[in-house]
Amino acid sequence: MHSIVHAAKLTKSACQSTFSDMRWNCSSIESAPHFTPDLAKGTREAAFVFSLAAAVVSHAIARACASGELPSCSCAPAPSEQAAPDFRWGGCGDNVRYGLQMGSAFSDAPMRNRRSGPQAFRLMQLHNTAVGRQALMDSLEMKCKCHGVSGSCSVKTCWKGLQDINSISADLKSKYLSATKVIPRQIGTRRQLVPREMEVRPVGENELVYLVSSPDYCSQNAKQGSFGTIDRQCNKTATGSESCGLMCCGRGYNAYTEVLVERCQCKYHWCCYVSCKTCHRTVERYVCK
Repeated sequence: MHSIVHAAKLTKSACQSTFSDMRWNCSSIESAPHFTPDLAKGTREAAFVFSLAAAVVSHAIARACASGELPSCSCAPAPSEQAAPDFRWGGCGDNVRYGLQMGSAFSDAPMRNRRSGPQAFRLMQLHNTAVGRQALMDSLEMKCKCHGVSGSCSVKTCWKGLQDINSISADLKSKYLSATKVIPRQIGTRRQLVPREMEVRPVGENELVYLVSSPDYCSQNAKQGSFGTIDRQCNKTATGSESCGLMCCGRGYNAYTEVLVERCQCKYHWCCYVSCKTCHRTVERYVCK
């Protein structure tokens, strides 16, 4: 449970960091596990949050195994693929297999209970948690450490490790932006989700899906789970989602100046300390009306 609690905190910070430049900035996650209406329904935002949470839970468990925090698991076994001539398998890889096994058991259990909501909602979230875990597996990469005299790297030890949570969150954000709206349909003996617009095409295993359209998040609306964008900071010169035009939904913005106090002109002195001066820098900020 320590890993689960740690994963919940990581999910919150990663979500808010990833969406800090958009109208929906993941404020909805603040009240978890008591979700706001936008996350309690089958929205695109719910799809992202559930997929990210599933990935982070498995990530936290896999890392906890490798660090020795969990007595029930340890480092990942050496990869089955043959090591190249210039390196050898070693180190302590993240135990992704154990992380996926325990993470899926925890993340998917509520959605297998009929009391967790309508069947279509549960099917949607089971699909999205699987997408999150696939994004986790896709982030597995080879990491190496050199050994040798004066860093000559005459011997290189490598292992398989996971990328950081922010990289996985960024990958899932791209899937969020291209998510597919679906409807439930009886196919044979099974209830399945099919794309609403192109019903001949099956839902891809790596794409997030949602059931209902999201609010525009421009104005505060408790019934929709929207906090609005009043007083949100925007970027006057940007053209993307963080621009004042999009962030402020056409309401305009206010400008103000802020004086930042920073360390500057730092010098290293032998031996061994650094001295810096204090500088003041004035910056202009913009907030939505």
